[in-house]
Amino acid sequence: MAATLDLEQFVGRTPDRLTLAEREAVVGKVIAMEIYSPKNLALQRIAAMADSVQECVAQLRRSGRDPLDYEFTRMNPPMLSR
Repeated sequence: MAATLDLEQFVGRTPDRLTLAEREAVVGKVIAMEIYSPKNLALQRIAAMADSVQECVAQLRRSGRDPLDYEFTRMNPPMLSR
């Protein structure tokens, strides 16, 4: 991965589809994904990624989204099968 990571490249992608190298590069970052409900049938896609929940909230607000409609998760190291 590049020395300076462009987190915008991950927005719109599904966390499960990140490559191993990408996943390792974003360990510890916080992602925001829309909360699923039968009303909205939200896809599990990254809507924001940053170093903190506060930064994710700011990204969501800048794009006109309500942060209360999102869940925030810290990216863990990839689990490797044995």
